[in-house]
Amino acid sequence: MNLKAGSLVLGLLALGVLLIVAGVLVGSSGLLGLQDDGASLILWQIRLPRSLGAWCAGALLGLAGATAQGLFRNPLADPYLLGSAAGAGLAVALTLALTGLSLQASGTVGLLGLTGMAFVGTLLGVGLTLLLARGVEQTLRLLLAGVIVGVVLNACTDLVTLRAPDILRGMQAFLLGNTALLGWPSVAIMGGAVLVAGLAAWAASPALDALALGEATARSLGVPLARMRLILIGAFALATGAAVAQTGIVAFVGLVAPHLVRAATPARHGALVLLSALAGGALLLAADVLARGLLAPQELPVGLVTALLGGGYLLVLLYRRGGPRR
Repeated sequence: MNLKAGSLVLGLLALGVLLIVAGVLVGSSGLLGLQDDGASLILWQIRLPRSLGAWCAGALLGLAGATAQGLFRNPLADPYLLGSAAGAGLAVALTLALTGLSLQASGTVGLLGLTGMAFVGTLLGVGLTLLLARGVEQTLRLLLAGVIVGVVLNACTDLVTLRAPDILRGMQAFLLGNTALLGWPSVAIMGGAVLVAGLAAWAASPALDALALGEATARSLGVPLARMRLILIGAFALATGAAVAQTGIVAFVGLVAPHLVRAATPARHGALVLLSALAGGALLLAADVLARGLLAPQELPVGLVTALLGGGYLLVLLYRRGGPRR
């Protein structure tokens, strides 16, 4: 890791700490101090785990985005590429329709059940993609299989919501992203996923460096591509599944975070994965603080904020790169 990348790590860590402090102090009811027991309870049992959970979810999406873009050698790849989000959405829709639960009032047991089903759905979507692609050897086949699986599973989700229109409100909260229900169990789950997926992606990052030179070159360098792809897809699926299961579908974080890092400093994939995770955590937490404070006491869906910010960034990037040439 070069000096510039090291400085960026320290800067993103400091930004993350500042945003966590802001997330603890800022809510839909405004600034909050420690004047009484009720305020202390809100700070330490609601706002702090929510802020830490939002950072962890963003870190998972940033890590997954950097891994996907390196694996598919496509800067437009995002964490939802292999049918993971579509699988999670279908699983949540089926659970809501069959059990009558709601995201807002299902209680701890119900929320744990929804989280578990969303994760199972994520694994189902990725598994179907791998089955349709006949393994991990062909990158283009994997990409096309992910698109097909996503379209089919999204159509199935639409059928479920048509049959059970009462779940539309809950599904809307899931599809727009929701950090309001994050607690200490969510922080523990996503923190563990960040550690495991991050270590796996970092260990396999030399394969991403070799793949950037082309598959033929990577093979000539002796890189075991099939095994490395399997490890990377496993890390990618774990990171995406853990984030989606806890926060729903949050747009653009996994796509934009690696772009911001590449714009700030050139880095090999080992550093890029770490920096993208830190940038993704800061992005989602900043969006969460904005979602709470912009229209207080009403909260905006965090996925709506990330879509506006991420879409605006990509439009500016597109304009700069596609401007008139002389």
